[in-house]
Amino acid sequence: MKIKEIIVVEGKDDTTAIKRAVDADTIETNGSSIGEEVIEQVKLAQKTRGVILFTDPDFPGEKIRKTISEKVPGCKHAFLPKEEARPKRGKGIGVEHASVEAIRNALQAVKEEMDEFISDITLDDLLEAGLIGGNEAKARREKLGLLLKIGYTNGKQLHKRLQMFQISREEYIQAINKILQEENK
Repeated sequence: MKIKEIIVVEGKDDTTAIKRAVDADTIETNGSSIGEEVIEQVKLAQKTRGVILFTDPDFPGEKIRKTISEKVPGCKHAFLPKEEARPKRGKGIGVEHASVEAIRNALQAVKEEMDEFISDITLDDLLEAGLIGGNEAKARREKLGLLLKIGYTNGKQLHKRLQMFQISREEYIQAINKILQEENK
């Protein structure tokens, strides 16, 4: 599987894992304090070939994703579920621990940022579905992120991410219904 876009990852081990799974070039951020040099590389990559942000499903990974997204508009995003980013033994979480299949699946489900789309999913919809506030909100957001392949977000960011990736009301309702069915089993 050849990837045209340049994939932005956090480090060398992530690059190694990506290259095991697909034929692709990478840019490594080398941590969450992203320097201007890396931002300029990502901007050039975006202009010439396009960019896929593929960071770890943890707080630092989300910080990197957000920082680059703000400075380089129009990036695509690949998300890896947390359970597919854990090592077989030991601690940690990251792209480097993912299987070839998990990496390929994430790259096949890439989401594209769009600024123009205005979703008809409201904050009230999120509240009504128990995605904001309440005891089950975090677990439901995790499940929703998996089903829609948009990654996990906190309550504040969920509405923005649904818009950014142009999630339709129909897709959203189907995912919420599936979550509720699973909870009622």
